[in-house]
Amino acid sequence: MNNSDVQRIRHIKSYCEDIAKTVKRCGNSYETFSLDIDFSNSISMSLMQIGELTSGLSDGFKDQTHQQITWAPIKAMRNMFAHAYAAMNKEVIWETATKDIPNLQDFCKITLDKVMP
Repeated sequence: MNNSDVQRIRHIKSYCEDIAKTVKRCGNSYETFSLDIDFSNSISMSLMQIGELTSGLSDGFKDQTHQQITWAPIKAMRNMFAHAYAAMNKEVIWETATKDIPNLQDFCKITLDKVMP
């Protein structure tokens, strides 16, 4: 894993933490998420940033870790946010934030612990 990958994984982990804090602060409720534009925009922006960061990860790193993290859908979600935000399904965003992001956060922590014990 090169230094650029390490930096990107750190930033991805930080956005994952931001999402977890926002969910905790605003309440772990899809109904609240779907009705509170600030809540949904905050989560969406962090997800978009994560997707943007994944595009800069080296192909070697993505190849080595593709069994743990499927990188293409993360980038695809970023593209949807950037080009078709109004068409985004809030249930998919919520599912991503509450189910997938904790796994990505764990992956980032484990990965960073390996390079910086």
